[in-house]
This record gives sequence, structure tokens and C-alpha cells, in this order.
Amino acid sequence: MKVTINQKGMERTQRFHQWIFRSDLQSVEAEAAGVATVLGPKGQTLGQALYSPKSLIALRMMTWGQEKISAGLIAERIRSADGLRRRWDPESTVYRAVFAEADFLPSVIVDRYGEVVVFQTLSAGMETYKEDIIATLKDLYRPRSLVERNDAAIRSKEGLPLIQQIVAGEDLSEVEITIGARRLGLEPLQGQKTGFFLDQRFNAIHAARYLRGRILDAFCYVGQFAIQAAPRAESILCIDSSEDAVARVRKNAELNGLENIETKAANVFDAFKELDEQKARFDGVCVDPPAFVKNRGDLKAALRGYKEINLRAMRLLNPGGILVSSSCSQHLAAEEFDAMLLAAAKDTRRQVQVLERLGQPPDHPTLLAMPETNYLKCAILRVW
Repeated sequence: MKVTINQKGMERTQRFHQWIFRSDLQSVEAEAAGVATVLGPKGQTLGQALYSPKSLIALRMMTWGQEKISAGLIAERIRSADGLRRRWDPESTVYRAVFAEADFLPSVIVDRYGEVVVFQTLSAGMETYKEDIIATLKDLYRPRSLVERNDAAIRSKEGLPLIQQIVAGEDLSEVEITIGARRLGLEPLQGQKTGFFLDQRFNAIHAARYLRGRILDAFCYVGQFAIQAAPRAESILCIDSSEDAVARVRKNAELNGLENIETKAANVFDAFKELDEQKARFDGVCVDPPAFVKNRGDLKAALRGYKEINLRAMRLLNPGGILVSSSCSQHLAAEEFDAMLLAAAKDTRRQVQVLERLGQPPDHPTLLAMPETNYLKCAILRVW
């Protein structure tokens, strides 16, 4: 299949950006998901991409020039990505093995939790290679359980079914992993994403160095910030809207013999307002909300949400308290994140000292040509 793109699309490929949008297509030879040879506006061959008939991201470039996409190429890139992680941390068996575009495997996610491997194929083009990906993962890891978590909403936009299933091995409802010195349980089939947020695991350890006294962990999910901080804290209140999430926090606290963690299932905005009205104050607050920005058009409204939750967090802090603030929105630039925090500080009449700026760990690499891969911002702040 051949797809011809316009000048704007070609300029993106020349910068080695992997996405070509539907608005940049001039002609499509056939509307079928799979490999497409990409031609420039003058008919020149630019490379090959995975084509998605229904997505706004119509093409995901995988090769430039004459190199062809094949099952062998995809297997080679999976092994290369995993090898890089093992080079970085040879002892670890808990890591993101494949980070989609950043590992030159657009729309593929592979997370390893010891003997359990979880994968996602999030585009119609890559879906055509799913069985080849499964075969490679089986051969590479020999996993006790291989889990498909293709239940992300983005698949609906690709015209793909939502799937949660065990594709090989045992059906393990719970998996235990170790992060730093702490044990954490997760549910590969039922939890968010692939069951855990691996991108924040080292940030939680960093934050624990600063957190003392009474701590509030908001949007806590399974409580990794709280679990890391608890041994040095007086008490921790974990809040999440999900009953299942706070139940997992309680299990994780028990797993680590921690008795100073309290949980509450509630809307975080409402809970913060209630705590403020009660004059509750904390020595540390962690806020790690979901991505409020789904596209650039949502940015203005999302910034209001980010500012509001950080403003309320600052109000709940004792003078000199620690705020750990995160955003996983790829459309929110680091400069905009800082400006939002400054605006929140101004409105609360608080001074803010930056202690650390954190981001993604090395198993979530970024591409200079694709700023979208650099999504995670985490700031550790002292608020006066």
C-alpha cells in the first residue's frame, strides 16, 4: 500500500517525527491497516509507516529510506529496547521494557513485573503485528504470565476492540513487586494502565527523603508515594476517588507492616475543600492527578484544574511544608507547569522554594524529535 503526503507532512518526517496526521495525507492507495510505503508530494519514497484507517494519527513512521517494516524488525527493536534497560540496571526485573515511539516501536508498551509481562498495542497499524509481538515476548522472557491490556480508550479511536486477557501462562490476579525497600502489590488485569505507574517509582523514593510529620497523598492510586514516605512520617492520609485503589493502599501498607496510613475514597477536589474548612494542616502534600490535558485544545481548562488542586494543596501546608506536585500531561510544557505553580503560589500568598525537578526514569526515554515523549513533570517544593 502507498500513501502520499503533503509538504508539511514530509517536513515532519525529515525531522524524524514519527506521526503524520490525516490532514497531511494527499492520497491513500487502500484503506487497510498495516504497512504503508510513504511517498512525498513529488512521489519520492520517504520510508515505511504503520497506517491506521480511522485515527487522526494516520501514519506512524518506523523506517526511513529503503528499510522495510517486518516482524523481524519489530522483534529486533523489542530485544534492543529490553537490552538497553538491562544495561542500565542489570539486576532489576521491574521496568518498562518498551516505551512506544521513544523505542522506535510506535504504540507498543511492554512493562515487566518480574515473571509477569504486560503489553499494549495501541494502534490499528501495530495491531497487525500483535501475534509477532506476543511470540517475541514469550521467547524473550519466558513469562509465568503474559497479559494483554488493550483496554485503553485510544484503541476505540483506532477502531479496535478493548481487550483484557491472559494470552499465555497463568492467570495471576495479584503480583508483588519491590521498589526500593518497599513491597507493592498490583493487579495486572484490573489496575490502571498496566497495573502500576512505573514512571513515578523513583520520584516517590526521592520525595520520601523530604516528607516528615503529617502527610497527605492525593490521587494516590496504589499508594507508592505514601508507602515510600511512611517509615519517616508521623501519619499519612491517602485519598483517591477509586475504592479499589484505596483498598490496594491498605493492602500495601499491611504488606510493609505500616500502621500510620489512613485511606479515604473521595473526590480529591472536594476532599481538599473539606480539609481546608476543617483547618486541617499537613507537613507534606503529594498531588499526582491524572492527565487533565487530552489535547492542546484542552490546555486552558486543564491549567485551571492543575492550578486549583495545587492552590488547595498549598493552603493545606504548614509553613515550610513540602509539596510534591506532578503532571503526566504531554501537552503541558515544563514552562507552563512552572507558571501554573507560580500562579497558585501568588493566589495563596505563599513563597515557594524549588528543591528538585524530576521527570521520567531511563526506562521511559524521550526523543528530541518528538517532544510528546517527554511528558512527566514532578517538582519537589518547599512552601512558606
